[in-house]
Amino acid sequence: MNTLHLNTELLHVQNNRKTANLYNEATEDYEFWSRDFNMHFGYYSPMTTNPFRRDSMLNEMNRQIYKRLDANGVLCDMGCGMGGTMKYGLKHYDGLKIMGVTLSDFQAKEGNKRLEGLDGLILKEDYNHTSFANETFDGAMAVESFCHSGHSVDSFNEAWRILKPGAKLVVADAFLKKDFEDLCIGGSYCYKGLCNGWSLEKLGNIHRVKAMLEEIGFKDIYIEDISFRVVPSVLHVPFAISGFILRKIANAEPLKPQSIKNLKGSLFALLSGVQMNNFGYYMVTCTK
Repeated sequence: MNTLHLNTELLHVQNNRKTANLYNEATEDYEFWSRDFNMHFGYYSPMTTNPFRRDSMLNEMNRQIYKRLDANGVLCDMGCGMGGTMKYGLKHYDGLKIMGVTLSDFQAKEGNKRLEGLDGLILKEDYNHTSFANETFDGAMAVESFCHSGHSVDSFNEAWRILKPGAKLVVADAFLKKDFEDLCIGGSYCYKGLCNGWSLEKLGNIHRVKAMLEEIGFKDIYIEDISFRVVPSVLHVPFAISGFILRKIANAEPLKPQSIKNLKGSLFALLSGVQMNNFGYYMVTCTK
């Protein structure tokens, strides 16, 4: 094993620890963002969603993901958080079974409580190295989760391994439109703040990610830039942050260090979102 590989593995381990700490401590804060614990941004559909009602857009993102998955059979949510997307699918699609994985003890424990009575289960595992057998799932999704490992080849290889032939992977996430070295000063500053606040290893370059998927063997790769669909929910960030802080002050509750990091990450997500020459939000659909 060469030095570069060892350094990469060490980086993964360190970042996994940071990610677990973030979500063990700050997940409860997300209830202020979403009553359904949807720990992601939303999808605005004119005449379908209300841009002033955040949860309608967050759940519409869930619907769009299941629509692209052709939801049926047994699915895997790779980085499931509290199981918000899982719960939506289990309540809206008959016959589905969903397994989710998260690094957070808190999310696994509390998420499974929210899934009681439904055919879903959350395991505390690393989505880069799951315990599932080869070709287990009829579909897989990664909703703003693969960014925590830098949209690495390990994540997409693991998705390939656990999917049945012909099964789809759907990824909804923010990506860079160019390499980090090519970002302007403002873009670089926002990028570093975003990664530090949300414990992201890095964001992948969408063009390089497409090439990676092709090299792994995925086919029918369809990449949609849905940035303008996501913007209305991103614009809720300053109001959500302000409301969260005011509630803490009113209840005389201190802000936990991880909550502060999470809030900073949210702010830099807003600042990054307006730099559409550097950043984009994409829905990636591909087939094994």
